[in-house]
Amino acid sequence: MGDKRRTPARRVAGLAGLTGLVSIAVSGCSTEEVLRFGWPEGITPQADRMRDFWTWSVVASLLVGVLVWVLILWPVIAHRKRGDTLPRQFQYNHFLEWIYTGIPSVIVVVLFYFTMTTQNYVLAEEAPEEIDVKVNVLAFQWNWQFEYETYKDASGATVVPRTPEGPLVHTVGTSDEIPLLVLPVNRTVHYELRARDVIHSFFVPEFNFKRDVFPYPEKNSQDNTFQNSIDREGAFVGRCAELCGTYHSMMNFEVRAISPERFDRYMVLRRTVNEETGEPHSAAEALRVLGEEDPDCGELCAPLATSTAPFDTDRTARTAGR
Repeated sequence: MGDKRRTPARRVAGLAGLTGLVSIAVSGCSTEEVLRFGWPEGITPQADRMRDFWTWSVVASLLVGVLVWVLILWPVIAHRKRGDTLPRQFQYNHFLEWIYTGIPSVIVVVLFYFTMTTQNYVLAEEAPEEIDVKVNVLAFQWNWQFEYETYKDASGATVVPRTPEGPLVHTVGTSDEIPLLVLPVNRTVHYELRARDVIHSFFVPEFNFKRDVFPYPEKNSQDNTFQNSIDREGAFVGRCAELCGTYHSMMNFEVRAISPERFDRYMVLRRTVNEETGEPHSAAEALRVLGEEDPDCGELCAPLATSTAPFDTDRTARTAGR
């Protein structure tokens, strides 16, 4: 019968495996959460593609790391000095040198290929006739404006959403109200970004994507557009991810994703005059009416942001002793 005694190498490997299993078990994370390796759950096909790339890149990195650790620890544990005899030398082994050079080269080529294919997919843009909603995003210290340039209604016709006074339907954030970017799910949305003053950054964590927002992007040959489609309804916080001044950390907005039918009604309301105010419905007023018409809408039709809140502009409110 063979020797069943556990070698030091086997004991170390068993201990490492047990530690990994215990770490996963006590974390309370599902398999899907573990494989995201800290990334947020995406709500767009582009976010899912980046998440997949991130997951398999980390898996590959861990496998390479484990291999390197084994190659380092194996001589330390299994080939400790046992006498004065010089061990077999491999420094002039051409076969091993080809392996040491070839395997890293293959890894780099494969990683580069998947990086480029993922990037091309995320940054790809549909032809103008395939766009369902076109939004102009204006960033300024320290808030956002969202303007709807065009959208396709239920019949597929392209609509230029102008209010009775003439301007395009738009939403501007204030110190008292978080701006809402209301969008339909499962529709191609085209975003055009620009800043009014300094550099900002448009970032929605669930998009797994962010893009810097520059003043005069066309003069500096900066790419200021991107497209995506949102997979599910919900309210998702958006942030400025570029340090832009005193209230940078408070420069938030909210993406409100609703069904295409509700979005069509929302856009009609935004172009309709509110009899109480004599002005076209604001985003909050349109959502309030939409919620009254459709009780099943629930928090999706909440008139104010639910994922974040305005900051207190009273600087004396944080004074010591108050």
